[in-house]
Amino acid sequence: MAEDEDGGVSLRVERKATEKARILQRESERNIFRLVGQILRKAESERSEEDAAMLLLHRDAAEELCRRQRCRSVLKRKQEEVFDNAEELQTKVRQLAAAIKQANHLVVYTGAGISTAASIPDYRGPNGVWTQLQKGRTVSSSDLSKAQPTFTHMCVRMLHKEMMVKHVVSQNCDGLHVRSGLPRQALSELHGNMFIEVCTSCSPVREFVRLFDVTERTSLHRHMTGRRCCHCGGELRDTIVHFRERGTLEQPLNWKGAVEAAEAADVILCLGSSLKVLKKYSCLWSMNRPANKRPKLYIVNLQWTPKDDLAELKIHSKCDDVMSLLMKELNLQVPSYDRAEDPIFRLATPLQPEEVKSHTREVIVPLDGADDNAADPEEATDGGSSVQGGWFGRGYSKGRRKKKKSL
Repeated sequence: MAEDEDGGVSLRVERKATEKARILQRESERNIFRLVGQILRKAESERSEEDAAMLLLHRDAAEELCRRQRCRSVLKRKQEEVFDNAEELQTKVRQLAAAIKQANHLVVYTGAGISTAASIPDYRGPNGVWTQLQKGRTVSSSDLSKAQPTFTHMCVRMLHKEMMVKHVVSQNCDGLHVRSGLPRQALSELHGNMFIEVCTSCSPVREFVRLFDVTERTSLHRHMTGRRCCHCGGELRDTIVHFRERGTLEQPLNWKGAVEAAEAADVILCLGSSLKVLKKYSCLWSMNRPANKRPKLYIVNLQWTPKDDLAELKIHSKCDDVMSLLMKELNLQVPSYDRAEDPIFRLATPLQPEEVKSHTREVIVPLDGADDNAADPEEATDGGSSVQGGWFGRGYSKGRRKKKKSL
């Protein structure tokens, strides 16, 4: 028994000694990186012989710090916004117009960049949501129901009406494509629509279009909106697909339509998307075909995208500016957004009387009338306090686990 106790004590002592040695080793490495970093920040002409000897002695640390600096520089360049000059922009738009005229099956992929003109922030721009979060800044929850379809939304709708665009694949949840008048069968909203809640207990799944942001109480892995289906009593849920989630709803995601459009496409136009998410969906890029038989790719974005090297043409400009020039080249008149013609009023399902105060989000109303479904924020449920959440509240969390930084 005494031998067992002595053996146990010796093992604990050995483990503690090993752990202490590991801690001291990490501290030593930190100090070396700190010293080497200070030397590397000096101009070569200002480095002493001792500095040169230190760099030579700790060559691996110096190379690692240089590698990290190169990576930061590359990342910074990729985040910078680049603008084509007026002459270059006009030339590129002419090339894009020619490609659209010759296309047999044009598909448009849209991202947050087409909605910034509606005062909806993007994600990876200089003031984007992800950019702010990475800088340690907070992003407040927003009610985006006041946003209206932008000029680009109306242009895309017109191109579809003129049979030039066959299908639109959108990453946006703002519902502005639907509100522009684009037919829903011609649209795939891969990440959901903030105006739509569904009952998955009904078969087939029953859809409810609302005149307000239904995601007030929802977030990552929490999709129940707090209302119930008026047909079966089942809980209603939003349609938003957050990071680390897989969208399974047929509508409004319409993955089938997106995949079929991509398979038939001979030209793909990407508007305002960083493509950092879309690039992961190989089915949207015909990657199973030989490179020379894939759709020709045209990109409109101010920042670098992972598809730039594969693009036939990259245009560095704001989407509205590009589309304005493009419509002139195509000799198309683009109607302004008319709230009276907004399809959401025709598609919307009125709330039940007992549900009128089930939300505090602002209600979209026609210009000539007030909406009876508007909730009084001061008399809202849950003790009168607005629940922060939704696809632009807690729902914007990337859901990534924090990794320990290794030296």
